[in-house]
Amino acid sequence: MENVVLKTENLSIGYMTSKSENCIASGINITLKKGELTALIGANGVGKSTLLRTLTQIQPPLSGAISLSGKPLQNFKPIELAQELSLVLTEKLPPSNLTVYELIALGRQPYTNWIGKLSATDKNKIDHAIALTQLENLLQKRHYEISDGQLQIALIARALAQDTELIILDEPTTHLDLKHKVSLFRLLKKLAASMQKCVLFSTHDIELALQLSDELIVMNGQKIIQGAARELISNGIFDTIFNDENVSFDAQKGKFIFRNL
Repeated sequence: MENVVLKTENLSIGYMTSKSENCIASGINITLKKGELTALIGANGVGKSTLLRTLTQIQPPLSGAISLSGKPLQNFKPIELAQELSLVLTEKLPPSNLTVYELIALGRQPYTNWIGKLSATDKNKIDHAIALTQLENLLQKRHYEISDGQLQIALIARALAQDTELIILDEPTTHLDLKHKVSLFRLLKKLAASMQKCVLFSTHDIELALQLSDELIVMNGQKIIQGAARELISNGIFDTIFNDENVSFDAQKGKFIFRNL
């Protein structure tokens, strides 16, 4: 299908040690499409970050296949992959004196020459990313002078400047308050819908993801299920996320209920 950006077939993820194979999840068959916002959800430790690292070639799969734009992921050279896929992590940045503008401009690195000179096209992409994320007032600040939430938005702007078809974000709302979480979700939705980006993000903000995502990928420790929110709710999938008798999902209200409080 021409709208498919990334697809996995019978994927197994985990880690190889010198003595054994530690499989976290297997039989993973997911499809990410252009113009769709997809949320990856599950309890802590279930393997969400491992899946994202595998999909972005940071770590190899144990078995199975991953294709990106119809091409096997392992066949991409690093510079080619950087022009197809951008990644936003929650990890701390290494020490540097980069301004916010310079940090965002790094998104153009896959396209610049060896001295990193920005073309008019590069500058336009950077300016567009800044406008989308509304960071105009922070551009001259050093990246360590802004809040964690502002830095997270700047890293998203860097990914936007990279201008890839697929954007993958690992817990992008971690350092944001509710107002800014909603704003970020709306931005991701806009990127998918109006700019036809394929956006995958992991999150613990499940109830917000339910309202704004086109599809969800649920990891419950036993299997991985992909589908629209309404379909997953009707199948009782959200009751399987947390292995806790005091936590249940209210399908009518679309939210989790905590007992014995």
